[in-house]
Amino acid sequence: MNNKKKVQEKAIIGTCLYFPRPGPQNTKKTLEIALARAQELNLRQAVVASTSGKTGALAVDYFKGIGMKIVVVTHCSGYLRPDYQEFRPSYRKIIEASGAQVLTAQHAFGGVGRAVRKKLGTYELDEIMAYTLRVFGEGVKVAIEISLMAADAGLIRTSEPCLAIGGTGQGADTALILKPSYSHTFFDLRVLEIVAKPRLN
Repeated sequence: MNNKKKVQEKAIIGTCLYFPRPGPQNTKKTLEIALARAQELNLRQAVVASTSGKTGALAVDYFKGIGMKIVVVTHCSGYLRPDYQEFRPSYRKIIEASGAQVLTAQHAFGGVGRAVRKKLGTYELDEIMAYTLRVFGEGVKVAIEISLMAADAGLIRTSEPCLAIGGTGQGADTALILKPSYSHTFFDLRVLEIVAKPRLN
């Protein structure tokens, strides 16, 4: 007979902030609530989506002094037009001076598959996955995608939870706590908590 006491798991009552509309007007509140939850859970790593670098620079300012590893994930080069990178050098300087890292890489849900769609007019699996995730909101898709990209680059650990911050268009309006995974093991990724997201898209 096993005399060991059963470890009882307790249900968690969490709080999710729902914004009435998506967009950059939610950025500061998203970072505030994300920071508070990250501190409650003693998280040690975060990924933040940032196209120009503005949201990334704001995030490293919010998260300074708490010892969290921050990875700011940008659009890949050539996303808007050939040989053009949207991420501004002035923001990169601020972010890297804070000790955070900047990752510029192919989108996890839109690399070669996007080329097929543009050339042949046929959607590939990666973009179908992106559209599926968008049923939860653009920011949810972005937060999951950048966590895959950062894990693929070896910048975050898959063995511990991560704060992932995304947005709709510009700024930040979504924050998730997730267990990261690599792109090639995508189905091992788990969304543990939704901390903030727009209610309507």
